[in-house]
Amino acid sequence: MAEKKYESKDIVVLDGLDAVRLRPGMYIGTTSSRGFHHILWEIVDNAIDEISNGYGDTIKITINKDGSATVEDNGRGIPVDMHPTLHKSGVEVVYTTLHAGGKFNNENYKFSGGLHGVGASVTNALSRWCKVTVNKGGKKYFVEFHSYEDEKGKIHSGVPVAPLKEIGTSNTTGTCVTFLPDDRVFGKQTFNFELISRRARELAFLNKGLKIVVNDEETNENCEFHFEGGIKDFVSYLMEGKNALFKNPIYFYAESKIVDLGVSFISTDSYTENTFSYVNNIPTTEGGMHEVGFKSAFTKAFNDFARANNMLKDKEPNLLGEDFREGLVTVINVKMNNVQFEGQTKTKLGNPEARTEVESLSLQELSKLLADKKNFTYAEIIVNKAKQAAKVRLAAKKAKELTRAKNNAENFNLVGKLASSTSRDRSKSELFIVEGDSAGGSAKQGRDRRFQAILPLRGKPLNAEKKRVDQVLANEEIRTIISALDTGFGEDFDLSSLRYNKVIILSDADQDGAHIRAILLTFFYRYMKPLITDGHVFIGLPPLYKVYKKDYEKYVYSDAELADAVKSAGKGYMIQRYKGLGEMNPEQLWETTMDPANRTLIQVTIEDAAEAEKMITTLMGDAIEERKQYISEHANFDREDTFMRDYKNVNAN
Repeated sequence: MAEKKYESKDIVVLDGLDAVRLRPGMYIGTTSSRGFHHILWEIVDNAIDEISNGYGDTIKITINKDGSATVEDNGRGIPVDMHPTLHKSGVEVVYTTLHAGGKFNNENYKFSGGLHGVGASVTNALSRWCKVTVNKGGKKYFVEFHSYEDEKGKIHSGVPVAPLKEIGTSNTTGTCVTFLPDDRVFGKQTFNFELISRRARELAFLNKGLKIVVNDEETNENCEFHFEGGIKDFVSYLMEGKNALFKNPIYFYAESKIVDLGVSFISTDSYTENTFSYVNNIPTTEGGMHEVGFKSAFTKAFNDFARANNMLKDKEPNLLGEDFREGLVTVINVKMNNVQFEGQTKTKLGNPEARTEVESLSLQELSKLLADKKNFTYAEIIVNKAKQAAKVRLAAKKAKELTRAKNNAENFNLVGKLASSTSRDRSKSELFIVEGDSAGGSAKQGRDRRFQAILPLRGKPLNAEKKRVDQVLANEEIRTIISALDTGFGEDFDLSSLRYNKVIILSDADQDGAHIRAILLTFFYRYMKPLITDGHVFIGLPPLYKVYKKDYEKYVYSDAELADAVKSAGKGYMIQRYKGLGEMNPEQLWETTMDPANRTLIQVTIEDAAEAEKMITTLMGDAIEERKQYISEHANFDREDTFMRDYKNVNAN
């Protein structure tokens, strides 16, 4: 074959913001609900950066009836004067030029989450239109941008309709941005009031004194958040449903030339550690150097306290960090410049200096707190709980070794339950964890054995939220799941050993089925969290009904769909109600629930780790009244699982 010429004319130069529209995933990760809301957060983050640096105190977010969103702040306002080299206003530069902004040096913003300089311009590029009003210097300015399609079908992104113009006077300062996400990019999506409200609450916690208001003009829903206690109030909020071991959260604040550090924590009687960290208001769900620094300081400070007060004898080894952090609820809030996040998604802090600074400041402040006699009782409680945790850790170590031995020596038990797939291609293989032997039998017969494995559960697994790790390991159903996945769990979890790309929970569409889903998701969240964060966990949706007659058959997956199916069937139809998976024969189960061409799966994701933690505590913890209230407000057992309804992507086949 002749070699194809590759010349300069073959190099495509994308004008302005066209690169964003061509590859939106590079800038916002996805065009699903997460990416759709991401372009809102880019504008909100700009407003937060103003307030974090001491300019303004209020942000208003409005979901408008036409599908657009408005973000208004009372900061300084985007610069409106002419840029010296680009010869257009600062507003136009910010909204039409990638990697342009006032955050690449430390003169205007000491701290910022928007370090890539693409936020406002990306939002503009992915909108049908974007309108910006700036109040500054006693005057009001306005500019409007459109994304339009020319006669050749080429879309031009975020083009100014006219230059920035002065439209009046103003006695306030700040910026107001209204934009309509482009349905040519995102399809028919709408802003989620609950999701936005959760993030607004989080931002208000992280920025003490900030008032943030959210309004939905379509539904008339509204909320307002303002917390003078900052992250101390955040810990109290996360504590709802848990049993604290002392009255109020402990808090300290310290700063250096490199970082500003706020930390609040409290000890509970639970068995799991819950650390939530943020850098410049951005959740670092994968942790990073700041978390490592704090945890190192925490371990050293409390070991030193235990030694100094004879709570650890000379011959006894130091307690481990995981011992001290058992049951601890902690919020770490770091502000720093020159942030190095690992990836555009900003989930892990990579700055090595952050570890050193946070460790030094934390050790300094913790040492002061522990030297204060009024904190002695609190410290004693944490040390005594850590000593008990150490005993359990040693018992769990033996249990893990026993579990590994059982996995190797008693695989005949697993073989009796697990129907393996024949393919060795892990990227295409699926494991269905199925409620009940009856449904498991149908699934085994109906599956495609080339890539689908079936693991029936004979009873409800243990609720991992209420048990110690050694008790969790003693549960046969839990051990069977660990064996089937082959990843280990807890500190020993290894995602690279996962046998199946999809782990699909398949249970009945009733309260018992919802409870089993919640139990399994709780176990995965507590002991195998990367399964969820890396997108391997799904919920299978079996049909609720079959509407049929001689020449018509329709499987229905929700009560809302039933009326449409009945209308389409016409006269003489019959309805079959499926009360459980076991009522379907293998062919029906394959056709409706397991066949990748027809089935519907919910992919379980975690958009908001702090809110997911609170939901798990509410649903699976000991607070009965809170659980009843939550279920009465949110439960819908006819279709959606309550447990992670807001953390999902649908139709992930």
